[in-house]
Amino acid sequence: MTKTKNNVKKDIWSFSFIKENLSSFIILSVWFLLSLLVAFFDVAASETVLSFSLSDYEVGQVSDRTITAEKYLPADELFPFAVMKDEVIIKKGFPISEQSYEKLRKLAETPSYIDMRAFANAVLYFILLGALVIFLYSPFLLKYKQKPKEQVFLLISFLIVFLSVSVTKHFSVFNSSFSLPIFVPASFLTILITVIFGHIAAVGFSFITFFAVFFASSYDMIPAIFELCICLSAIRVVRKIDRRFDMVFAALALSLLNAVFMLTLNIIFNGDLSDVVFVIAGVAFNGFISGIFALGFVTPLETLMNTASIFRLMDLSDLNSPLMKRLLLVAPGTYNHSLMVATLAESACSDIGANPLLARVGGYYHDIGKLDQPEYFVENQTGDNKHDEINPRLSASVIKSHVRKGVEKAHQLRLPDEVIDIIAEHHGNSLISYFYNEAKKHDEQVSPEEFSYSGNPPLSRESAVVMLADTVEAACRTLDKPSSSRLKKFIHQLVTAKYEHGQLDKSTLTFKDLNVIESSFVTILAGYYHSRIEYPDQKDPDENQETGAKTEAAEVTAEKDEGENAK
Repeated sequence: MTKTKNNVKKDIWSFSFIKENLSSFIILSVWFLLSLLVAFFDVAASETVLSFSLSDYEVGQVSDRTITAEKYLPADELFPFAVMKDEVIIKKGFPISEQSYEKLRKLAETPSYIDMRAFANAVLYFILLGALVIFLYSPFLLKYKQKPKEQVFLLISFLIVFLSVSVTKHFSVFNSSFSLPIFVPASFLTILITVIFGHIAAVGFSFITFFAVFFASSYDMIPAIFELCICLSAIRVVRKIDRRFDMVFAALALSLLNAVFMLTLNIIFNGDLSDVVFVIAGVAFNGFISGIFALGFVTPLETLMNTASIFRLMDLSDLNSPLMKRLLLVAPGTYNHSLMVATLAESACSDIGANPLLARVGGYYHDIGKLDQPEYFVENQTGDNKHDEINPRLSASVIKSHVRKGVEKAHQLRLPDEVIDIIAEHHGNSLISYFYNEAKKHDEQVSPEEFSYSGNPPLSRESAVVMLADTVEAACRTLDKPSSSRLKKFIHQLVTAKYEHGQLDKSTLTFKDLNVIESSFVTILAGYYHSRIEYPDQKDPDENQETGAKTEAAEVTAEKDEGENAK
């Protein structure tokens, strides 16, 4: 019975895993088939026999292998002789005659002859490369789960690079090891991936590109090494820029780096110095034009794909946007709360190695759902509490609705999915304890689900940090005499409570991360709530009415005396 239950659990787990990753499997399968299609045409257009290049043979050379024709090839105008099926063309240990060499040429250059051994090698090569793709783009290395649109973009980018090398090498101008990279757009695509999806995805693409160029260039290391160097350099150059205009300087830097790398490879591999000027100028132009083209393509691509690129996040972090201005006017308390949450989340994410800019934007927008009914949230209340007039169930319903309304507004504004996830997850499925306890006073059988948020616990580190920052910022406002030590204890209690209630289970945050986050929160809030010096003539605004009346009478008397003296 136990074995049956275990088998059922395994079957369910397997089905669930396949269902969750079905789109990834489909995209990977399409990538594999399209890559093999390009490889097939590459093999068909290449002058190879049994996966060996025709250039490996010459007349009079003693053959180191036996080659037999796999199919019948009739005579034609270029080669006026036939090749019979199973005919031995060259034999191991015997010199290659002129006739045998011409038959080798016929095998290699006849369009109807496909080197199936070379294609079989391509199949094996791409199976291994597919395994590398799965490893490099696993959630374990990426620290997040890729969305289908990102996987499709990477697939297209890979095929562009692979196809460009396969086609370019057949042109006489670019058929040398050093001139081949001139026409390959690897750095251009790497820049786009870095800006739109992040540097980790781009690093994986760089290594996959290395193997693509290596295969397409007939296993030539020089163009493969060059492409790897320029792709990694492009990532390093553009990963820290936060303004679009900086792409121009990145283009100049890449142009210089491309020239340096190519000159270095020419020296190391004893390249032909006769065309070194053309090659270096070509790769330098490639680097410059890659940066300029990337600048032009980034904006439409990030808008079309609705991604949280650094430029898009910088635009959304502008507090002069119409939405943030409306939030300031309609819900000033929520506006100030959001600014503080953004500051806390950005600092903590920076300390733990997460995306601080995404956390800051998520902090700004996490409570935009409060715009419709701001008076029901305590930070915006200046007089009577609206919840005193309604029952706890209705109060909880109003409080919960701000998450749903926030997500709706975010979709209307076409905010990136990563920001929408933060809005949807910043309360998780936690309990609205105050109104739940109020309801229990009237009905002991009340269900906690009625008073719980309907969202999911955070799935990303940035979303979890915004949740913690939101909780800590709101709670610390109620703390009397918020000294550094009291803040530290209180924040630890709040973070521990979130962990114990299962709100951080899916966020991939570690205990070490939580300790760093707590320290970051304490540092920010201790500076915000620091005590100030009380000046000798400083008056307490809450003095009693009698003291106030005496002060007012004294001021009136002083004014009369001054008037009489003036007369």
